[in-house]
Amino acid sequence: MNTASRVLLRFTKMHGAGNDFVVLDLRRATAPPPPELCRALADRHTGVGCDQILTIEPPRSPGAAASYRIWNADGSSSQQCGNGARCVAAWMLRDSAELDAERCLAGHFQLDSPTGTHSVDVLDLHHYRIAMGVPRFAPLAAIPFAGFDAVQNEYPLDIDGRPLRFGAVSMGNPHAVIEVDDVRAAPVSTLGPALQRHAAFPESVNVGFAEVVARDRIRLRVFERGVGETLACGSGACAAAAVLMRRGRIDREVAVELSGGTLTIVWPDDDAEISMSGPTAFVFEGEWWQ
Repeated sequence: MNTASRVLLRFTKMHGAGNDFVVLDLRRATAPPPPELCRALADRHTGVGCDQILTIEPPRSPGAAASYRIWNADGSSSQQCGNGARCVAAWMLRDSAELDAERCLAGHFQLDSPTGTHSVDVLDLHHYRIAMGVPRFAPLAAIPFAGFDAVQNEYPLDIDGRPLRFGAVSMGNPHAVIEVDDVRAAPVSTLGPALQRHAAFPESVNVGFAEVVARDRIRLRVFERGVGETLACGSGACAAAAVLMRRGRIDREVAVELSGGTLTIVWPDDDAEISMSGPTAFVFEGEWWQ
């Protein structure tokens, strides 16, 4: 095949608590990946394999080191990804000698996401804390979630003839949180997509299944929009913690155990930003011919 007309795309494979990404450096005005390229990269049989693609781009706000966007495995875009934000932070720290060593190596810098600007604290070379914004609970205005005018701790909804109660919150992306007795036995693969396609969620929804283990610990599985169940979901961990904290079910600092690892979520009060800290890892560098 003639490679003269093909384009070489360099990438980094990373993961945060098992939630894995293909990271593309697009700071030099490279166009974002079209849906078909996202699907090809994400394919775990014929591509690199990942839950999402992260594109690192020039900053949008004066104080930020860079911005990033998120593309799901099915090619759709996403507004937020907590594990991805940590991976972008780790990638930026590794690249800081080229971009902004003083800011990044100081241990604190900012990143622009699709939904806003987030403060990053470097805990060590493999662990980062991200300020994820203030959780928003207004059903239609924030999530969006149709059919309810006022915020409720639990919402009733009929799903395929089955009554269901759950919490709902926006972390920049929509989340439904279902409290279960045993997360291992939760119907993630059936109830997750059923709730996602319900007309009450016009932009679909990430569906979390949360088990309270203790006041300072929960277990969580998340069925994500455009991806399916992932080993970890950072915004989902924040959403589950926020819903359960508002109910008084758990403390304001909690460890969230996911299949791929544990995240620490801290939300001092309802008006404060919620923060998430956890691990990151570089897997390999590669090249993809388009």
